[in-house]
Amino acid sequence: MPSRPAQPMPEDVRLAIEKRGVQADYDARPWYQRNDYLAWIARAKRADTRARRLAQMLDELEQGGVYMRMIHAPSHKQ
Repeated sequence: MPSRPAQPMPEDVRLAIEKRGVQADYDARPWYQRNDYLAWIARAKRADTRARRLAQMLDELEQGGVYMRMIHAPSHKQ
């Protein structure tokens, strides 16, 4: 059982993932990473901060091998 509360997927985040074509990359990440990304985005108090966090998540999913600016070898892409 996860120790963190499950975060809902906001519609704009879902659409951004779909538009960027990184749904499979998102789905391949561990549950805690997907949940942490959503919580981190949701905690932003300002719209520009939220947009920047969303962009970082999308970039990391697209790039692979990175999670929250840290190396994440299991998601590395060839």
